[in-house]
Amino acid sequence: MSAAPAPRASPAKELGRFLEIQNLGLNLSFALAFLLLAADGLPSLRTVVLVVIAFVAARNAGHSFNRWADREIDARNPRTKGRLVASGRASPVFALAFCAANAALLVGAAYFLNPLAFVLAPVALAIVLGYSYTKRVTSFTTAFLGLVEAITPAAVFIAVRGTLPLPVLLAVGGLLAWGTAFETVHSLGDIASDRELGLYSVPVRIGPARAARLVPVLHAVALGLLALFGLAIGLPPAYFGALVVMGGIAAVSDRALIRSPTETRMPFNRHFALGAIYLLGVVLALFYPLGPVWMVHGLL
Repeated sequence: MSAAPAPRASPAKELGRFLEIQNLGLNLSFALAFLLLAADGLPSLRTVVLVVIAFVAARNAGHSFNRWADREIDARNPRTKGRLVASGRASPVFALAFCAANAALLVGAAYFLNPLAFVLAPVALAIVLGYSYTKRVTSFTTAFLGLVEAITPAAVFIAVRGTLPLPVLLAVGGLLAWGTAFETVHSLGDIASDRELGLYSVPVRIGPARAARLVPVLHAVALGLLALFGLAIGLPPAYFGALVVMGGIAAVSDRALIRSPTETRMPFNRHFALGAIYLLGVVLALFYPLGPVWMVHGLL
């Protein structure tokens, strides 16, 4: 007797897998931290809702477009062949339609935030969608993916204030280095399939050992720039304490990565924890001295 087919997941679970909801926390902590910093405390409920909608819509648009653009590549990669579009459980048209709907949602949220956010929303979309093709043409796709993460501080400050203060560019540089480090780790896990499929990445170009040694350098640059950002806007010691903790944790897992460059699960999970520590440092820096006063002021 032939084995019974595996039970089909519910539509909600399929959509969650399609969007990789389990990875939402990779950047959400940073987005929330910069939201608090841009508001200099608690932003209004309206601002929070619109920024979260814009953040999630941008992420959803990028993921769904990537699933459409990479459907043939994903089908040939053992790690990704089970994805919804690559496996044929959803059509490419669905992925494009979902991308278009979320792109429209992002532009709509930006419109209700302020004019500058609305004008720059297509630029953000171009960056978020464009990364899907970089792996086909350049080894610096990891840096482009880092750029996708790096626009978070600028986008949040523009959304909240309608301007982009110059010190925020230090945070943009910090997240560019941080995101590039993470994407380098992520691409180490795909180095065998990337080579087989003829795709480009930093580990493919310079080898896994050198790529692994690059990660702690990028982390040091990222933490240094985030520290300069904190100094530029006058944040208290709690913020810098969080950066020290982040540096210590990153150093431990970076050493493990250098010893075993293709064992990337711990560095991947670490990214969630380090983002949460950064958010905690921002919360303590903003609210610990004057907690209730700041909270009441922010809700008025």
